Amino acid sequence: MRQIFLFSIAVLLTIAGCTTKQAIFTSSTGDSTGTWALLPFVKIDSVNPILGPGTGGFIDPILKKKVLWEEKDVFNPAIVNRYGKIYMLYRAQDKNGTSRVGLAVSSDAMHFTRMPHPVFYPANDEYKKLEWTGGCEDPRIVEDSAGTYYMTYTAYDGVVARLLIATSSDLLHWKKHGSVFAKAYGGKYAGKWSKSGSIVSTYNKSGKVVATKINGKYWMYWGDTQIWCAQSDDLINWTPVEMKAGEHPPVKLRSQALNMPLLKIALPTRAGKFDSDLVESGPPAMLTGKGILLIYNSRNDLSFGDKSLADGTYSAGEVLFDKTNPLKILKRTDTWFIKPEKPYEISGQVNQVCFVEGLTEFQNKWFLYYGTADSKIAVAEKSLK
Repeated sequence: MRQIFLFSIAVLLTIAGCTTKQAIFTSSTGDSTGTWALLPFVKIDSVNPILGPGTGGFIDPILKKKVLWEEKDVFNPAIVNRYGKIYMLYRAQDKNGTSRVGLAVSSDAMHFTRMPHPVFYPANDEYKKLEWTGGCEDPRIVEDSAGTYYMTYTAYDGVVARLLIATSSDLLHWKKHGSVFAKAYGGKYAGKWSKSGSIVSTYNKSGKVVATKINGKYWMYWGDTQIWCAQSDDLINWTPVEMKAGEHPPVKLRSQALNMPLLKIALPTRAGKFDSDLVESGPPAMLTGKGILLIYNSRNDLSFGDKSLADGTYSAGEVLFDKTNPLKILKRTDTWFIKPEKPYEISGQVNQVCFVEGLTEFQNKWFLYYGTADSKIAVAEKSLK
């Protein structure tokens, strides 16, 4: 108990080595200069996977008993760079499959010490009906100019996934605000399947990821079949962008996308490629001088996708949108830049998965964090030199 107490105090105070490089990812930017994409990344095989299931327990407020909250799987992390340390907020599952968000901290971006208790989870509050029993999944975090953190996450009741948002000043204590779409169009999208909110931000040299307005609005890429857009004035209430009269989807809608036929697709799937079956937002989108860079996840359908990838493979690509028009694609990678190769990426809760979700600049490198087979967490790096 004394060790737990000391670790918690250390985290609160902070908040208020050598690696072996292998397997440079194959990439094709679709641009002969190669200057717009953030590539290449190298998996840090000497330390991967950097986080696996844990043995920590806590008293669940709903079940009112001790739960080993991360004993089954850990994956899909958000990353916050603060005061010279890297904070990882990651999805963790108990043996029943309920997800909660844990917190781990690192001084070198590769070796992490985790807190014994989750920092975000379903409780006996007004959002229990949305979060129980599936839980709170897949966080992505940005901050505003005043230093408040905004975390988009998926609430899963066991049937429908919904995109929700919460705020914090210290990463430990969070205020839930509910559905990001609750006030848009009379709430017609609030009850529909929605996930993966990637808010357009500026990545500054201090490591902060600060939400940044474009044409007077905040923008967010979201979705896990096609990728859509939404706008906001306050980072909490978001309005999905719908098609104008006479517009039509650029691809045939399938699966969950059929529930939202009016939405304007920002990034569609592509037949014959690695992103044939679905596309899904990765880390917070990055506003650069060349445009808005979105690193995104994708799933392959072997019947009409990339014949070199196994059916259902999750790999990742990059796309550049116009910096004044977040719906206009300028460049897009022709193929994946990361795919499952290692045993812990190929086999797990879901096979053949590299799912990128956390990104930070730290000590003259970019670090990209990803879930592997929905079971563990790994990291890749890109030198700034």
